[in-house]
Formats: sequence, C-alpha cells, structure tokens
Amino acid sequence: MGRYVLRRLLQLIPVFIGTTFIIYALIWALPGDPFAGRCGDRPCPPAYIAEMTEKYNLNDPVIVQYFKYLGQILQGDFGETFAGIPVNQLVADAYPITLRLAVVALAFAALIGVGAGILTGLRGRGFIDNLVLLSTLFLISLPVFVTGFILQVVLGTELGIITPSVSSQATWGELIVPGFVLGSTSMAYVARLTRTSLMENKRADYVRTAVAKGLEPKRVVGVHLLRNSLIPVITFLGTELGALMGGAIVTEGIFNIRGIGGLVYKAILTKEGTTVVGIVTLLVLVYLLMNLLVDMLYAVLDPRIRYD
Repeated sequence: MGRYVLRRLLQLIPVFIGTTFIIYALIWALPGDPFAGRCGDRPCPPAYIAEMTEKYNLNDPVIVQYFKYLGQILQGDFGETFAGIPVNQLVADAYPITLRLAVVALAFAALIGVGAGILTGLRGRGFIDNLVLLSTLFLISLPVFVTGFILQVVLGTELGIITPSVSSQATWGELIVPGFVLGSTSMAYVARLTRTSLMENKRADYVRTAVAKGLEPKRVVGVHLLRNSLIPVITFLGTELGALMGGAIVTEGIFNIRGIGGLVYKAILTKEGTTVVGIVTLLVLVYLLMNLLVDMLYAVLDPRIRYD
C-alpha cells in the first residue's frame, strides 16, 4: 500500500502542473487588456500599467510566467490582487466557510442518499421505492437556486425558523439549510446510484453463495452486498467534494455566505486573475487528494482489491 500511495503521489505532480498551467494560461494569456476598468472610466496611466506588468511578469512568455507563479505557490504565496491585498488572506477568510458548507452538503448527500438507496435497493419495488424515485427525480429537476429561494422564504421569512442570511461567522448550525440546498442534487444522485448498485449485486453469484452457505441476512448484506455496492457511491462522493466547493456560488449568493464562491465571482467581474487562479489551484488539490483517498478506500470495501 505504501508503494502504491507513493506512486500515486508522484503521478499527481504532472496532473497538477498540467491542470494549473491550463488554468493560468486561460486567465492570463487570453487576448484583451488585463487592466481594463481598473482605473474607472479613464484609461490607466502608463506608469501604473508598467508597474503592474513588471509585478505580474506579464512581459514574459506564458510558460515563464507560470513557473514563476508555481515557485510562489510552493512557498505558500498565492500572490496579490491589483489592490495589493494578499490572496492568502482572502482565501484564509473565505475557504473555511465554503469547506464547512461543502462538508455539510456532502454529509446530507451521504447519509440521506445512501440511506434511501439502501432502503429501496433491499426492499425492491413498492410504494417506498416509487416515493424515493419520484423525490429524487424532483430534486434533480429542480434548480438549486429555486430550492434555495423556496427554503429561504418558507423557513426564514414565513416561519422564522432560520435567518434568511447567514452571518459572517457562518456557524455549523447556520449552514444546515444552505448545505441541504447545495447537496440536494447530489443526494438524489447518490440515492439512485446506491439503489441501482444494490439491485444489481443482489443477483450476483457471491451473494447467492453467501445465502446458500446459511449466513445470517445481516452479514450477507453488511459484509458482502453493501461493501461491494458502495464502491461506485464512494467514487461519486469522493469527487463530489471538490464539485460542491466549486459550485457553491449560487447557494452562497442566496444565503449571503462569504465563501470562495462569492470571492471567485467578484474576482471574475473585476478581472482579478491572481485570485481566480489561486482559488482554482486549491480546488484542483482537493480533487486530486480526494481521488487518491477514494482509491485507497477501494481496498477497504472490496477485499479482492489489493495494491502492491
């Protein structure tokens, strides 16, 4: 296992460099004036443009710019905005909030989604199965901003159960409803995926053999059926954490959450390329590390999988 983890970590290096270079090139190498609108309606003074061009190495080729930026990242420096604010500071304030929101959303997707999938997958067709299928189809079809707006109005404005806007501290309790909104679509997909996987594996030969050997139903389900059926679910959930963090812009906007979604949105509007590249680089790291964790969990769930 140790050699496999080391080999996978080495494989992540070219993937990280390739993805971050594409992001950096798309942000800084696109045609257009990177300083447009920085000085209001008037064009920026030549002295300001020359200073910013020198500061951000914009006269160098893109590949040289990228490796200079990569050297800064390896030192823990994600650069500064045009206003001189360190991107590290912006990320340190916003990233933990979005991470908590994504964790709450992932918890809803895992607990409710897997629970509903197991319930319907083991019981087979019937009223509960049809109810879960209709509910998941409804959640998948309903856009996140509609779900968020409805819950905000009903639970916040009409019933007063929650505050319509999340405070700047964004405590775990305040993020329950926004987390449910963010994870509602993922929850529906997890329920359907779990149900389908269980129903397929129920007819597998190893399950029939376990039943024929006289094993207890709980052991057949827990040890043999469920562990193998959860492999595609774990794969989905592992990559979904990064997707939830990157796709939280709408949810954060509805509930006024000061996370990285709103930070990226403002950075795009103001053409703060350094901020966008820094946040996306962190999201790439989350994706890569979660993929590695998922691969390691395969061996735990399925004893037939071994890494040398």
